[in-house]
Amino acid sequence: MTTHEQPTGNLTFDECWDLLDSDTLGRLAVVVDGHPEIFPVNYVVHRRSIVFRTSGVTKLWNAKEERPAALEIDGYDPHTEEAWSVVARGGTGVIEDQADRDAVDILGLEPWQPGEKVHYIRLSARALTGRRFKVTRPDVWNTRVQDRRRASFE
Repeated sequence: MTTHEQPTGNLTFDECWDLLDSDTLGRLAVVVDGHPEIFPVNYVVHRRSIVFRTSGVTKLWNAKEERPAALEIDGYDPHTEEAWSVVARGGTGVIEDQADRDAVDILGLEPWQPGEKVHYIRLSARALTGRRFKVTRPDVWNTRVQDRRRASFE
């Protein structure tokens, strides 16, 4: 290991779920017409799955076809100077049961974007991975002024 490399650590299954549960915004990746598309979605964790709402079209079509998808979240803690990333991969499906929809609504799943989002989509994670790593100090290499890491070192 060189002086500029930092060790990384894999997150446990429970740590991944804790981080997913503590966040509200992720990037949903689906395949559309043979190429990847990525959409920001706000979500909640319900019964160890990820649930979001949509108005339809691409995300709904993928869910109705029960196609695979992935959701990624990441973050940075300026106090510990650590970054982390979690990726959940699995199948999607439409939630039709009103009791499940009500349970999700109680968790505070409200769309950020205006408009009617009447379709509830569940991503059931079949693979869940995450890692945490110490961020390289910005004085080791040049960073942009707006880089969030700078504040914790200045």
